Amino acid sequence: MQLPPDDRALSPRTGYTRAHWEAAADALLAAVEPYATQGGALYHLPGDRTSWSGRLSDGLEGYARTLLAAAFRRDETVLQRYAEGLAAGADGVWPRIEDRSQPLVEAASIALALRLTRALLWDRLDDGVRQRAAGWLADALTAEAWPCNWELFPVTVGGFLQEIGYEPEASRKAIERGLGRIEEWYVGDGWYTDGDGRKFDHYNGWAMHLYPVLHAWLAGDTGLLDHYGGRLSRYLADYARLFGGDGAPMHQGRSLTYRFAATAPLWLGALTGHTPLPPGQTRRLASGALRYFLERGAVDSRGLLTLGWHGPDSAVLQGYSGPASPYWASKGFLGLLLPGDHPVWTEAEEPGPAERSDAITALAAPNWLLQSTSSDGVVRLHNHGSEDVRYDPYYTRLAYSTATQPVPSYDNGVSGNSVSDNSVSDNSVIVGGDPGRTGIEPLGVGEGWVASRHTAGGGARVTDVVLAQGAAEVRAHLVEGAEPGTPVRVTGWAARDGVRAELLPLVGLSEALAGVTGDGGTLFVALARLTGEPDPVPLEETVSVRADGERELTVRWSDGPEVRVRWEDSGVSVVPSDGR
Repeated sequence: MQLPPDDRALSPRTGYTRAHWEAAADALLAAVEPYATQGGALYHLPGDRTSWSGRLSDGLEGYARTLLAAAFRRDETVLQRYAEGLAAGADGVWPRIEDRSQPLVEAASIALALRLTRALLWDRLDDGVRQRAAGWLADALTAEAWPCNWELFPVTVGGFLQEIGYEPEASRKAIERGLGRIEEWYVGDGWYTDGDGRKFDHYNGWAMHLYPVLHAWLAGDTGLLDHYGGRLSRYLADYARLFGGDGAPMHQGRSLTYRFAATAPLWLGALTGHTPLPPGQTRRLASGALRYFLERGAVDSRGLLTLGWHGPDSAVLQGYSGPASPYWASKGFLGLLLPGDHPVWTEAEEPGPAERSDAITALAAPNWLLQSTSSDGVVRLHNHGSEDVRYDPYYTRLAYSTATQPVPSYDNGVSGNSVSDNSVSDNSVIVGGDPGRTGIEPLGVGEGWVASRHTAGGGARVTDVVLAQGAAEVRAHLVEGAEPGTPVRVTGWAARDGVRAELLPLVGLSEALAGVTGDGGTLFVALARLTGEPDPVPLEETVSVRADGERELTVRWSDGPEVRVRWEDSGVSVVPSDGR
């Protein structure tokens, strides 16, 4: 991909400006053009993978998701190409929108694009094409959605159809129904769970916030925008901390192949005026993510986005991932709706949170603890509240980071040595050979700590506490309900190039990070670290840990406080040692 020269005066962190974003959008749109078929209604991208929805649906996905990039880019020549595809698609090429079908998803992208470019595309179509296209879209108003972010797709279609006066009553009902559904999943502090349960991931930003905020903004409904925009602003205060100093978003959750779609909520806050972030920081975080992926193989030699994270990687795909799925990265070009003279484009870049200082940040809504270090820009997420067993290992591991990915094999870095075991999962407590972690019950998060309880192998219950300072972590696990003599093993970070992982046994564990349960509750404690520093202080010098019986632990950081942890029937208490 050919991009303009870096501008290090305006963008000292990334070198990227609006011109880079425009060039990237243009290159991606040009690269997919040769794969348009059926009068431009389908985009059949190369490769031997087909999603579970089938080839026809995958072709519609290629049209809809790349149209979204064209809408943000607002290039009239490119939009004319998509206008021709719209006419062909609505004339019988596209599959019908049915209950819980993939075309419902793609209809939302098409409707949003048409709403954003109405004067450039929709208003220039002849009436027959408009009627057929609106008729095709209208099936989304009554189609049953999966009970998750899908509830917002009828909202998005309804917003456009209501605007053009097509089935206004059905559109109104679809909007009200979808917005009502997400209220059930709002958990506070700007966070939604993606449906029932505790499913926290990138969908918060590129779906749960994106669609309602854009709908309110496009409708000019100030009351609705204040409602959803206020939530977005609160969310962005946390979300900005989930990007590493190298630009990487957090490697957690499903649909990771959408890559820099993770920048959409950053742009959305600036676009609607609902953000706590300075303009220069918004662009720095967004441009950092775009550059991160473009420099690491996200685009192949043909200029196409690959199915993966850096380059092709089937490990991050789901059954619904088709050849064009990565083009939901188009949401990342939302910032191009901001005019060139907007401060987000004209002000100098400012460092992101992970670059400014070390930080331990408690996120109460998802029950996460974020741990970032400015020396290496690594952000670690200690997960004690998110669970979706359908998409393991991306939801239920104890920890994730911007510099690693969950894998079945791992390097636990015991005493600095590389130790691999393909049968063991990273960041897990393995009870009786089973690394499962289900029924996660949040037990709280506070200054420098987070806790939860979960069901492990054989029905045992494990109460987990993590305490963090700098890059170091004390991981403590009380295992109860297992047969005496049940083997237990703990694992740490799955290191990759550029970072080093360490895991040292402290209580109840051998040098191999293994132990066995006793007659009652048994405590297992390890000291962990993930760091990109070339010569860090020896890990064992960062903290001292003392077990005071089976249910109490004293932790003293070398450059911080002493803390006492108690396991109680009702949960866990973590207090300064002088606050007993």
